[in-house]
Amino acid sequence: MRNYTVKQLADLSGVSVRTLHHYDAIGLLVPAYVGDNGYRIYERAQVLRLQQILFYRQLDMALVEIGKTLDSPDFDLVGALKTHRKRLVAEQKRFSQLLLTIDKTLNELNGEKTMTKSNPLREANPFKGFSPARQAIYENELVDTYGAQAQLKIDESKANIGKLSSAQMDAVKDEGHQINLGLVACIEAGDRPADETVQALIARQHAWVSVFWVPNRAAYIGLGQSYCDNADFRKFYDKYDPRLVEFLAAGMKVYAQEELN
Repeated sequence: MRNYTVKQLADLSGVSVRTLHHYDAIGLLVPAYVGDNGYRIYERAQVLRLQQILFYRQLDMALVEIGKTLDSPDFDLVGALKTHRKRLVAEQKRFSQLLLTIDKTLNELNGEKTMTKSNPLREANPFKGFSPARQAIYENELVDTYGAQAQLKIDESKANIGKLSSAQMDAVKDEGHQINLGLVACIEAGDRPADETVQALIARQHAWVSVFWVPNRAAYIGLGQSYCDNADFRKFYDKYDPRLVEFLAAGMKVYAQEELN
């Protein structure tokens, strides 16, 4: 990697000369040396440090905090790059899904039929072909195991499904799809099931299940375990990511223990 003057580094990175001067003044990015002509000269180490600064700025981290992070004796450049990569992959997936959603909406606004079997945007949602009625059967078996009011829950689930229009059912499917995509993004980012971001998605998942029937603590934990144990459920969630089903079940258990009775 070549050496750069402040002007050359500014052109390379897109960071203004004024900003680089400011980084130097506050000790965040000090040049390797100053030449006899008074030019600041940046070497490979400074270029890589600037890269890290820009990565952390994308996360809205304050300059003071960035400096502390980079100057920490425990800072690992390779580990930091791997973490950045995971976050970028998660963002890439999120933006790809947003593009699909935008395209689908544009098609609908243009009067095109997006609900046909041949439509690739519809195929992008793996809920297609997964019967909510079949899911209700599995869930009702759990209610039968964990609750005394089994038949009441079965009737409740059937009644709730029967009240949904085709458009509402599609909305329910899409919501479940978005939740699963979000959880996969959390996995890619290295989040844990108990983390706030994950638990926010699990709260949506509980609300999603509650469209059909409202599980209490024991039933919700049991539902998560059934996702792991049942071959059909596992195959379904594996379409997103082989790690998702255990991650989801663990998140559901945390949510149930903290939020449900």
